[in-house]
Amino acid sequence: MKVVIIDYGAGNIQSIRFALERLGAIAVLSHDAEEIQQATHVIFPGVGEASSAMEKLCATDLDKVIPTLTQPVLGICLGMQLMCRSSEEGNTKGLGVFDTEVLRFTTDLNVPHMGWNTVDGSGNLFLNIPQNSHFYLVHSYYANVCNDTVASCTYDIPFSAALARDNFFGTQFHPEKSGGVGATLLQNFLNL
Repeated sequence: MKVVIIDYGAGNIQSIRFALERLGAIAVLSHDAEEIQQATHVIFPGVGEASSAMEKLCATDLDKVIPTLTQPVLGICLGMQLMCRSSEEGNTKGLGVFDTEVLRFTTDLNVPHMGWNTVDGSGNLFLNIPQNSHFYLVHSYYANVCNDTVASCTYDIPFSAALARDNFFGTQFHPEKSGGVGATLLQNFLNL
């Protein structure tokens, strides 16, 4: 198994690496297209602002590489949002992997939405994870519920806590910071 974490300058890299190491998986950090394409599993992390993160992807042509990957790909937080069609954050065009848009929470809510929240999930990522498990989130933007939604969460309105399409997966929450259920989800991803 060769796990690659995409390195594009917008990431929660160390916490993901440590979470994978606890599962016995060693991850390589890379922005090299060939190395990413040869990985068995790819993690697309993200913490930051959408338009500047997309600029960094475009500067290294990773915006063209990521949608063509055929192995399991997991986008986390901003990584998942960038795989959507578009984001209101910086009026950003996304990679178009998931058929939904990313919107900002309304101004009458406390943002960022931060802390533990219950998630109802289904599918391969959520094997052996009970419904209403608590995952850790920190975000001001959310992906609309759509046909690719495999887990939902509510913060005044329901939103996509996880998305899946073909070999692409995304979580709005941070599995690497979500204790045992997060570790189970990461192991489920590595088992794909």
